[in-house]
Amino acid sequence: MAVLAFVPESTAVAAAPEPPSRLVASGAVTVERPAGGAVRLDTGTHVVAGNAPFEVRATRASYAEPIVARQLVRVGGRRREVTLPPGLVTDFGGLTAFTHLSLRDAAGNAVAELDETFCPNGDAVRTRPDAPATSPYPRRCASFAPFALGAVWGIQAGWSVRTSPPPWAATPLFIEDGTYTAVVSVNQPYRDLFGFPPGQSSATVQVTVRTVTPLGVTAAPHSHSHADNSLTPATGRPAGARGVPAGPRPDLRALPAFSIYPSYDEAGNRDHVAFAATVWVAGTAPLVVEAFRRPDQDVMDAYQYFYDTRGRQVGSAPVGTMRWDPRDGHHHWHFTDFAQYRLLDADKKVAVRSGKEAFCLANTDAIDYTLPHANWQPVNTDLSTWCGNASALAVRQALDVGNGDTYHQDLPGQSFDITDLPNGTYHIEIVANPNHALHERTTANNTALREIVIGGTPGDRTVEVPPLGLVDA
Repeated sequence: MAVLAFVPESTAVAAAPEPPSRLVASGAVTVERPAGGAVRLDTGTHVVAGNAPFEVRATRASYAEPIVARQLVRVGGRRREVTLPPGLVTDFGGLTAFTHLSLRDAAGNAVAELDETFCPNGDAVRTRPDAPATSPYPRRCASFAPFALGAVWGIQAGWSVRTSPPPWAATPLFIEDGTYTAVVSVNQPYRDLFGFPPGQSSATVQVTVRTVTPLGVTAAPHSHSHADNSLTPATGRPAGARGVPAGPRPDLRALPAFSIYPSYDEAGNRDHVAFAATVWVAGTAPLVVEAFRRPDQDVMDAYQYFYDTRGRQVGSAPVGTMRWDPRDGHHHWHFTDFAQYRLLDADKKVAVRSGKEAFCLANTDAIDYTLPHANWQPVNTDLSTWCGNASALAVRQALDVGNGDTYHQDLPGQSFDITDLPNGTYHIEIVANPNHALHERTTANNTALREIVIGGTPGDRTVEVPPLGLVDA
């Protein structure tokens, strides 16, 4: 059954008032899965916003305080904030336990009962011809950086977003081929909070599951092995205004390290500590770095560009170099003065340095979209960044306000070699813009520390990571 339809104005009658939110189904669905694989169910159900956008903003004042989420309600041209009940939103992945899925087989037997998180920033489309032509809201909810600070979730007026999570995030269901009945319902208290009418807060969908021969393997979400695209812009040095003008500037900031664990390199008989690190951009302007190749060299001269409040280029300044990295897993150009990773001892003295010193910049994670100048729709995210190929004459790399670049340091030479270190307390130090080569609003917030405790014996070292406030990652 199709529940979304366009009604020509000539035949339209007086329509009932549009509810603030409603749940609709697009009809029966068929789910295909590879032989022997699990079912990642997309029920084809959607949340539709009414005559005003649906918008929620979530923030936390510090890592010691819980996330606070507020809905922005628009009535009669005015806007007010409604705070969601405490504990309803616990992370920046979306609205927790927003829908309940009940799945029964053809005989009426229950085969699955589960609650699902809803990301209002999913694949949005407009559902009526008079709705706004574009949506300002981000295309993703989840930030894979656990130390994110703020999120904006929204559905444009008259637009819809599917309730099912993307396949890589969906709960795997191990069920047989056949026909099933799925009932998707919006849970309390969301029904009352967001104005779902009683008759439009649940939907029933017929689901057919069948096995097919897989044609390929889907890439895992979120990786920092940047794609090597073939962009080869024309070479040349910056034109127009030179120098560092007054006006909008980026503000580079470091987040505490996370995903910290010990590893052992059998080939080299060495102990390591692996970790992930994020550097992000706040301030009033994006960080834009372009580099131009030196003749017959694998080196580019890098320049930072500056823009006014209208987005016009108003200046540029040399900020170092980019170098070609031919190693496996890279094969692209790295900017050489973006971040620095060090392991400090209990006295905050340097014990080990990471060999990672150069970076290709990409907006891999939404860190704080509640900032006034945040870009909710960055272009170069995850694998689609501009890192350049071996023949590139020039490369442009950028980080937008509110977004961060996360690297996972798990390779020898990048992770910390702790083979010769005594057990004890240490700190992982993440420093953005370590040599102050990049021009930013302030360098006072460029450093973050994360305490760890190293123990164990050679070849079997242990790493304890105390929580940082409420964040245990």
